[in-house]
Amino acid sequence: MTPESPRPAPAVELRGLTKIFGSLKANDNISFDILHGSIHGVVGENGAGKSTVMKMLYGIYKPDAGEILVNGRSRRWNSPEDAINAGIGMVHQHFMLAGPYTALENILLGDEPCAKSTGWLPRALRPVATSGARLKLGGLMRKYGMDIKLDTPVENLPVGTQQRIEILKLLYRNADILILDEPTAVLAPQETMELFANLKKLRDEGKTIIIITHKLKEVMGFTDRVTVLRGGRVAGGRETAQTSADEIACLMVGRKISIETGGEKRNRSTGGSVLDIKNLSLLPRGGQSSRHRLKNISLNVKSGEIVGIAGVEGNGQSELLQAILHPHDKSCVSDGAVAIHASMGLIPEDRHKEGLLLERPLDENFLLGQQHRDIFYNRGFVRYPALRKSTREAMETYDVRPRRIEATAGELSGGNQQKLIIAREMDRIPGLVIAAQPTRGVDIGAIEFIHAELLRARDRGAGILLISSELDEIMNLSDRIIVLYEGEVAGTFTRDGYNEREIGLCMAGHQ
Repeated sequence: MTPESPRPAPAVELRGLTKIFGSLKANDNISFDILHGSIHGVVGENGAGKSTVMKMLYGIYKPDAGEILVNGRSRRWNSPEDAINAGIGMVHQHFMLAGPYTALENILLGDEPCAKSTGWLPRALRPVATSGARLKLGGLMRKYGMDIKLDTPVENLPVGTQQRIEILKLLYRNADILILDEPTAVLAPQETMELFANLKKLRDEGKTIIIITHKLKEVMGFTDRVTVLRGGRVAGGRETAQTSADEIACLMVGRKISIETGGEKRNRSTGGSVLDIKNLSLLPRGGQSSRHRLKNISLNVKSGEIVGIAGVEGNGQSELLQAILHPHDKSCVSDGAVAIHASMGLIPEDRHKEGLLLERPLDENFLLGQQHRDIFYNRGFVRYPALRKSTREAMETYDVRPRRIEATAGELSGGNQQKLIIAREMDRIPGLVIAAQPTRGVDIGAIEFIHAELLRARDRGAGILLISSELDEIMNLSDRIIVLYEGEVAGTFTRDGYNEREIGLCMAGHQ
């Protein structure tokens, strides 16, 4: 019997990593391994410490304690440049690209090849020689199926292509370990599938891929191993093939959680229309552009139903929302009609800019939009005892923490800020709820709560317009789905006819 060959060292070993910001211990004794040639998921709620630990691996932060080993060698970085030189690259959630510059210029930025014949000149004065770079990039694009127009300005390229540029930038620098932070946040389903097909090619070539994500479907579908963080610590690690989405969700929040909220239990009966939009078009004023921001949009929402607006971000969702809320906005020319037939509650797409006064206490935030209700207003004065009583009751009902109404909205976590907005909007029992990106930037426990509240409002008879960039959220909650692409309705689907592939094709403009 021959002895087993020794197990190769992991690509990355994290040993007791700790990072402290003031009084906050963001990472506490983080230890786990990432194997060579694998796709490794790092998941957890907001504030669990995922991005912080990966930024230590990439050299953005220095650990306060602990050790990083790369290919079995202990390493300490002074900057991301040190990590890049050691074969580690990172694609950030918000791409680090210069829009007016071409794809090629972005890829070479900071590492421009210079003509050897001009070596006597200071580096800043040497002309850039791109022929060798083009040759290398052409080979990488053919190898991994990344067809990119290198001479096109990045700002003129689709977001999926911009992401491929970020990955190509790492491969050009010979990165063997690639970190991707929420890589599918702005991708259509087909673009997501294409991304992970490329990542699997990279893995099979021996690259090591680390994915920071909150999407359990992607964790289960595309990773080999997963590490779960909770409260700055490792809550558990699993081989993906030996776990389930329910188990991962439980590890993330520390309790059993339902990750499916829709399904056959929905109430399909509907009443009269609470929102009508007919032939709505939106064109910038003053000849800024001839392109419609919205073109001939018609839709309605009935009481007792959820109508989902799907689409990759930037295809007219924000413009539709503003046209509903501000039909007389003079910044653009509009045609068509918007009619609201019921009292309205609004969950805005940007809670900081449009939903909260971050420096004001919670009771004043609860009053926003309700200041003229008789219960809170009398002869020109706010009835503060009634306001504080209602705020406390709503915070208890909607589990807003901490329970201190004197705290400012800015002191709350993102999930609790969103719960406060929902508590305020649902307190008035609206007949129409407009929910724009209602779970953006909140953790899985808050997502479960928010979905349940939207379904509860629907079941009591409210009509809900749900605008979300998360297709799973749209498909799970909606009774009807309308897909927007470049400001137009690209397709309409009823629950009996849901097909993720067809919806995804509409989102990508392939009707």
